[in-house]
Amino acid sequence: MMEWTDRHCRYFMRLISARVLLYTEMVTAAAVVHGDRDRLLGFDPAEQPVALQVGGSDPALLGEAARIGEEFGYREINLNIGCPSDRVQSGRFGACLMAEPDLVARCVEAMCSVVSLPVTVKCRIGIDDQDVETGLDRFVSKMAAAGCRTFIVHARKAWLKGLSPKENRTVPPLDHDRVHRLKADNPDLEICINGGIETLAEAQRHLAHVDGVMMGRAAYHNPYLLADVDEAIFGEIGKRRPSRDDVLERYIVYAEREFARGTRLHHLTRHILGLYHGEPGARTFRRMLSERSTRPDAGIDVLKESLAALRDARMHVSPVAAE
Repeated sequence: MMEWTDRHCRYFMRLISARVLLYTEMVTAAAVVHGDRDRLLGFDPAEQPVALQVGGSDPALLGEAARIGEEFGYREINLNIGCPSDRVQSGRFGACLMAEPDLVARCVEAMCSVVSLPVTVKCRIGIDDQDVETGLDRFVSKMAAAGCRTFIVHARKAWLKGLSPKENRTVPPLDHDRVHRLKADNPDLEICINGGIETLAEAQRHLAHVDGVMMGRAAYHNPYLLADVDEAIFGEIGKRRPSRDDVLERYIVYAEREFARGTRLHHLTRHILGLYHGEPGARTFRRMLSERSTRPDAGIDVLKESLAALRDARMHVSPVAAE
């Protein structure tokens, strides 16, 4: 989710669900240690709980990045061993490191040794021609021995040669049962599943077999599905679910503050295009935001006028006609 789950996206998601654990974009350990930390790691306290996701293969750098992340107030440090992009491979981090479990274990050990936070690992079920049974078991066993107790497993292989990052999200077949077996074989570890899970109903079915579910693009493109998470998953019965309009009105307050600080409007609006997914007026809302928020003179009124146009569109659509 690089270039997707930035701090504006996370603030928006938090307005929909108070309980989901949110993850940052993957940030390289070198960038954390040597870069502009406030820009890369800064977040609004209202976003909590938030996990910092880092990438790298240098144990010392990752340890220092984890320490800095803890100082910034993150609740978890997640090491990404699942991203298959060429850019990530060229930097020797991401999914290619599943071929080097001993190195990854040293990275995890270095991170665990300097923080009191959970250090977690996100990985695939395997890469290329690896055996997804013995290979995944061996990988998880080494990480657990190094101190990792939580694994987020994307239930697909990553093919490092021959498939683009986009194809790696869809072409390798899903094997959710492999992740279920991993949990059954490791009851003392926290195993979370990721990949191809589109609805809360699907998430609930997986939770009969694993400890958690990670949803990425499904939640980004249809964020309001998170509105039922607090009750359906976390058991907060009777809690008032915010309406889509409630969420947008609260986000406009945040956007006004950020816009006044110099944030470009497009950086604030691009994450909310799916808020009215499937609702009357959604197309009007998306079109207005997409067309107007990138203009040089775009101001916060674009958000307010888009909401007004959506409400007007709803008044003129039959109750049974949804986009």
